[in-house]
Amino acid sequence: MAPDIPKIRLAVVGAGQFGRNHCRVARESARAELVAVVDRDAARAAEGAAGTALALTDARDLAGKVDAAIVAVPTTAHEEVACGLLEAGIDCLVEKPIACDLASADRLIAAAARHGRILQVGHLERFNPAVLELERRARLPLFFEVHRMNLFSPRSLDVDVVLDLMIHDVDVVLALAGASPVEIRAAGITILSQKVDIANVRLQFPNGCVANLTASRVSTERVRKLRLFQPQQYLSLDYTRQDLAVFSVGPNRQIGFEQAPVAKAEPLQLQLDAFLESVRTRNSPKCSGAAARHTLEVALAILDKIDRHTRLVSQTLAAGWKP
Repeated sequence: MAPDIPKIRLAVVGAGQFGRNHCRVARESARAELVAVVDRDAARAAEGAAGTALALTDARDLAGKVDAAIVAVPTTAHEEVACGLLEAGIDCLVEKPIACDLASADRLIAAAARHGRILQVGHLERFNPAVLELERRARLPLFFEVHRMNLFSPRSLDVDVVLDLMIHDVDVVLALAGASPVEIRAAGITILSQKVDIANVRLQFPNGCVANLTASRVSTERVRKLRLFQPQQYLSLDYTRQDLAVFSVGPNRQIGFEQAPVAKAEPLQLQLDAFLESVRTRNSPKCSGAAARHTLEVALAILDKIDRHTRLVSQTLAAGWKP
């Protein structure tokens, strides 16, 4: 970073598990200065601040102190917290999903536009180096097979597995397909929480492309894989390992294999770099509010389909199951 370009004054709002990761990458950034950490729990705010930043319990106290903020509070509080920051002239990187519902997302987007602020949403996998390489190679996706499995954790139980985990893959698939689905089929089951813990979804796009997505937060193993099929090519991506294997059909039906070159890096740091660049240049971010709203719209449509399936299953159980 050039010495004549001042560092961007940054705050992290929400010092939970993921907020602490944001604090870490903010401290490591050469382009930002972590000025404040905010959490309603004063002890947690102090822990996140680590003696090098202000520890605050109210995000409203950030006005005039910072240029930008990362909002890592529960999804249910995104609108209230981020709108307040945007109205105070503070650019925001809001964790995914952008909000709980489309009306809240619309109010966030409107607040950013009204006050001329940057609004980026934390769809982290879009900054995974393997996904960036896949984006460069995707020509005409015709079929996706996606699996995202997690061990059970009490984190993010305020939202369904679709908004917690699957939304990452919905966002990536929508970006690669370049369209909205024309048909959605979905089923889900509640197991260990009061929300849907396992979901299976089929999306069909206008050109016939199909995406099958499975997400679970009650798995015995951690899996993060996406497979893309397009004419004469099969691409297999592992989000965790950040690698991309490419199988191609060449002349005389010869099968070629390539391990795509991927420069491994921490997606959270790349996401922060992109946000800081948007703050500096005032250019629209890659994961804008509008893009995140589109992803949320599809995710909510998936949840609606799951709800319909759940009601059907409930009727079957109520009627009495017979082998």
